[in-house]
Amino acid sequence: MIQRKAILRRLKDALARSRVVVMVGPRQSGKTTLARQLLDPDSVNYFDLEDPASLARLDEPMTALGPLENLVVIDEVQRRPDLFPILRVLVDRRPSPARFLILGSASGDLMRQTSESLAGRMERITISGFSLMELGIETEQDLWLRGGFPLSFLAASESVSSAWRRSFVLTLLERDLPQLGVRIPAMALQRFWVMLAHYHGQIWNAAESARALGVSESTTRRYLDLLTDTFMIRQLQPYRANLRKRQVKSPKIYVRDTAILHQLLGIGSMKSLLTHPKVGASWEGYVIEQILSVEPNDGIFFWATHQGAEIDLILQKGGQLFGVECKRADAPKLTPSIRIALEDLELQKVAVLYPGTRRYSLSAQVDAVPLRTLAEDSSIFH
Repeated sequence: MIQRKAILRRLKDALARSRVVVMVGPRQSGKTTLARQLLDPDSVNYFDLEDPASLARLDEPMTALGPLENLVVIDEVQRRPDLFPILRVLVDRRPSPARFLILGSASGDLMRQTSESLAGRMERITISGFSLMELGIETEQDLWLRGGFPLSFLAASESVSSAWRRSFVLTLLERDLPQLGVRIPAMALQRFWVMLAHYHGQIWNAAESARALGVSESTTRRYLDLLTDTFMIRQLQPYRANLRKRQVKSPKIYVRDTAILHQLLGIGSMKSLLTHPKVGASWEGYVIEQILSVEPNDGIFFWATHQGAEIDLILQKGGQLFGVECKRADAPKLTPSIRIALEDLELQKVAVLYPGTRRYSLSAQVDAVPLRTLAEDSSIFH
């Protein structure tokens, strides 16, 4: 089993200081495996809401949860949103005998419910699949192709991995989303998801997508938000500086897991990936997700102007901004876009991530940084 020591450490630290910890992330990303390293699933304190027995125990939630002490785990909590007001009552007891670890696979409604019911009482941790830091740089190509979902990455062959991803997509569309109350035909949402895969790494154009699907712009935005809430899509919002230049105001779209992206695009091997027109965009999304798994931040953005200047990723840390460019090139160079972004946005540093092995300086504020840095426990910004 792959040891996810950094996430486990974050979980333990959060549980030590907070009465409720909410761990969210896509289905099959390893949340349950992590929780079971903290509490035996056979414990009376463990509730898996996909298990009919656990659901039956919670028919009278105050009776079931009230006497419990120490760590209590509730998995797939989005199935029982009525539990949140009860949890608020339980964690407000003095002294509070229990700490609650809540797991969920949908961010939008779940976080609205927890923020309303458990305001000031909870801490949130978002996880994805495996990262380079967990697996090591020698897995770089496999992780890019197969993605971070454990059952996809650890599959015995490419065909088994592809079959798992195909099943995952269908299960999300045909079972998981309907269970969350989504009343959209699975085929319509799948067509939209494939369209998003072709937008991967590009500025979102709601009008163009609406025309292609024959629906309204508001409908495509609703579809986009649904896939974002289930952690399938990342909407990277634009940074808006106080400039006279016309700046892009629409989000940039990424399929968060590259294996799901490749499945939607019909890419089944490294050879087909390397010859596909979206290879550069796929690598950019892969690098961005790896960066976000290791670089702490207070906010993430991209920046682009209608004059052509852009920067792939902006990390806000305190009151400072740091830039990232993703260049799948042997020896990246300082570009006019980077110079403009440094000046207009007053960036502290810019890291240009590339697939090489040597770190070198492009200017006083810009470094070319090897991708392998993300497999090490160090910042890409020196």
